[in-house]
Amino acid sequence: MSVTVPKGFRAAGIAVGLKSTGKPDLALVVNDGPVHVVAAVFTSNRAQANPILWSRKAAEDRSARAIILNSGGANCFTGDFGYETTRLTAQAVAERLDLVADDVLVCSTGLIGTGDQRFRDRIVGGVPELVARLAADDAAAAAAILTTDSVEKTATYEGEGWSIGAMAKGAGMLAPGLATMLVVITTDAVLDAETADRALRRATAASFDRLDSDGCMSTNDQVTLLASGASGVAPEEDAFADALAGVCDRLAAQLQADAEGASHDIDIEVRGALSVEDAVEVGRSVARNNLFKAAIFGNDPNWGRVLAAIGTTEAVFDPYAVDVWFNGVRLCHAGAPDRPVEECDLSPRRTRVLIELFAGEATATIRTNDLTHDYVHENSAYSS
Repeated sequence: MSVTVPKGFRAAGIAVGLKSTGKPDLALVVNDGPVHVVAAVFTSNRAQANPILWSRKAAEDRSARAIILNSGGANCFTGDFGYETTRLTAQAVAERLDLVADDVLVCSTGLIGTGDQRFRDRIVGGVPELVARLAADDAAAAAAILTTDSVEKTATYEGEGWSIGAMAKGAGMLAPGLATMLVVITTDAVLDAETADRALRRATAASFDRLDSDGCMSTNDQVTLLASGASGVAPEEDAFADALAGVCDRLAAQLQADAEGASHDIDIEVRGALSVEDAVEVGRSVARNNLFKAAIFGNDPNWGRVLAAIGTTEAVFDPYAVDVWFNGVRLCHAGAPDRPVEECDLSPRRTRVLIELFAGEATATIRTNDLTHDYVHENSAYSS
């Protein structure tokens, strides 16, 4: 279990035929209260799918009773018909649960441009069965939101009398502004809406927004936190925020590990930056550098590509004072060669790059992956 670990939540997942594989593709999470606080973070892409447009409005009052999610179709760039499909989806859930449509958030994931009459009929028609299967076991729900993912992503936290549960999907288009991800986080802690919003934004900024697998930003990203208050326990804000950040960080690591076609999971740690913003900018410049990513695929610790990438940023540092480490071996010292590259082994999947800027005290880590033949193949063939 994950999102039903906290008290006050039920979930379900079923197959309605959106996926050609026949696997589960429609999920529902319901907050039975006693309170119904919601906080959400959405993609920063200006091109936004219909479910994002709906959920933004529905979450404005910071209250939500349920969230329905489908895979097998993004319902993005499908016009007024697509937005009406989203509204009808929320309405169908609301009618079955004796709610109003604005109490229901909607998420979709899959191929952009999909959202025809068959898509609508299968989702709306599947709601009665979905509601009937609601239970305190969300295994099918976590599977129903997957697209090119190979495994479910879940995480939980047990506090003193309260808990957090979460499920996520995402395997490609992983870049800031979240990723091509859908994340549902639940908690039975007693939270007000402002606390929930602050904690979620802090957590996503240090986790999902620092996952930059392929530099591509999705149209459908949504991270949603639902709080039921069913534990009756109100943790200190910092304690809750730290726990939530840990859950999001574990999910981000799972997303990185399941990135499409990847053979290396790369953590780029930047130390000695003048500010956190500089550290993130430097790390991201390397994470998005295709020459660097291709070198890692070839097990080549090409530190010169790291220096070339960070030199394109506006961060404060002297490029001729920088040290670069690959998997614990310092290959570059003060902008010049140090240890022989033969001493560095990049054959393990987990790859760690450390960049020391010597410009300040700030640090940040960006997660990325290598650029592989399999990534190119999968994204040239993906059409469902």
